[in-house]
Amino acid sequence: MAPVPPHERFLVTGSSGHLGEALVRTLRDAGTGVTGLDVRASPWTDVVASLTDRDALRAALAGVTHVLHTATLHKPHVGTHSRPEFVGTNVAGTLAVLEESASAGVRGVVFTSSTSAFGRALTPRPGGPATWIDESVVPRVRNVYGATKTAAEDLCELASLDPGLPVVVLRTSRFFPEADDREEVRARHRDTALKLVEFCHRRVDVADVVSAHLAAARRAPELGFARYVVSAPSPLRRADLPELGRDPAAVLRRRAPALASLLAERGWAVPPVDRVYCADRAVAELGWTPVWDVDAVTARVRAGGPPRSPLAEAVGAKGYHAAPTGVYTR
Repeated sequence: MAPVPPHERFLVTGSSGHLGEALVRTLRDAGTGVTGLDVRASPWTDVVASLTDRDALRAALAGVTHVLHTATLHKPHVGTHSRPEFVGTNVAGTLAVLEESASAGVRGVVFTSSTSAFGRALTPRPGGPATWIDESVVPRVRNVYGATKTAAEDLCELASLDPGLPVVVLRTSRFFPEADDREEVRARHRDTALKLVEFCHRRVDVADVVSAHLAAARRAPELGFARYVVSAPSPLRRADLPELGRDPAAVLRRRAPALASLLAERGWAVPPVDRVYCADRAVAELGWTPVWDVDAVTARVRAGGPPRSPLAEAVGAKGYHAAPTGVYTR
């Protein structure tokens, strides 16, 4: 991690969650001042409160220079929470964070969005090429999760215009460690194989998500407002899209030979590839240097480790509900 500039203090919302814990861990380890806020108590949370508790939020912002707003209802909550609950947390909660951050005079806010915000734009036509997803793709709503994330993104852009609060939106790809939520995919493919291949097109390690947030926080005052896709650097190219739809194994042999060799050696089938997230703009404009690409995680698996960073291992799997409700929704 780069040296910490003087006089910095971060507020992390959602600090008991997966990314929130990873951010608080990293900032504490660097000796940086950080306050964690969440509705759930944890070792990473200093203030137990709702985002819409304005008094608690105002107090938590005292002395804060950067806000990392990760708190949200997630896609796994769609089946267990109402649409008004999604609006209350993801939209009204974000509005409260933006307004109170502006009043507190913070240098900038980073809002954690999701590639799920692209919605139906992610899905290729049947039998067609895989889709290429970058910042130019226009979202097409699929569910209330995506709808509320895009609404919150719009509030972030509005806040950058009035009252002039610097905000950076990061649309992150999947980084949860749980098994895939699609039963048919789990039945056909090894979990490690799925995750390794996803590092080529739709996954990012939480350690790199952390570094992207910190880079965005420090660039926010210069950027004013910006929106980025955050995913592991992909070895795939636009020219590969038609073949990816037909024969992803052939493309991987050409573009990710170390991964293709490992899959072949272990007899693991290559999962389908229907989309490719491109994070080139985030790398170029944020000065972000992701470490955990497909070659790095492939080497870790070959050496006997898991397909994730030590930070991701330390945080572990958190789930999303107090009682089990599905594969990655416990």
